[in-house]
Amino acid sequence: MYIPPHYKNEDLDEIKDFLVNNSFGILINTVDNKPWATHIPLELDIENGKDILVGHIARANPQWKYFSESQEVLCIFNGPYSYVSSSWYKEEEVPTWNYIAVHVYGTLKVLSEEETMASMHKLVDKYEQASKHPISLKNMSPKTLRQVKGVVGFKIEISDIQATYKLSQTRLEDHSKIISELQERDDAGSKAIASEMKDRKD
Repeated sequence: MYIPPHYKNEDLDEIKDFLVNNSFGILINTVDNKPWATHIPLELDIENGKDILVGHIARANPQWKYFSESQEVLCIFNGPYSYVSSSWYKEEEVPTWNYIAVHVYGTLKVLSEEETMASMHKLVDKYEQASKHPISLKNMSPKTLRQVKGVVGFKIEISDIQATYKLSQTRLEDHSKIISELQERDDAGSKAIASEMKDRKD
């Protein structure tokens, strides 16, 4: 993706943390010569010392029939975003948006049914931690778990990660005002962007 130099984030540890905490992404490949996208959890993992993404889609989704180990796929992860009014600037300027987005490229390999089930155990265990009454796939009946036959699991060997953190880096003199105004807004995106800006300022 196009990233102006002042918005480019190359802190891999920070980006990996973002991927772990914003794992509901978009998987994009080509189906019948057209871009095809599916919104799914894509979990960052490590295999043989290399970063990978692991996910699954419904077998009824034709996207998987076009998975190829020789074709690169794109995964998009969106973080918070917010509108930034230029009325908050000291000098006249047009409004803009602040946002965080990460694009991950890689080659995809379909998992076996056993590997897919193992990945689903990890997925459920991760997100059930915050539940009042956590469930585990280990306690589910074989009949229920047969639903795994209705999905196609895969892993993506990561070849490139591109991260944009657009946080008003070119308007340092206006940072305090922008943060203050964003904090007063009711939407979660504005508050999250204000927090990201404040953390980098402090």
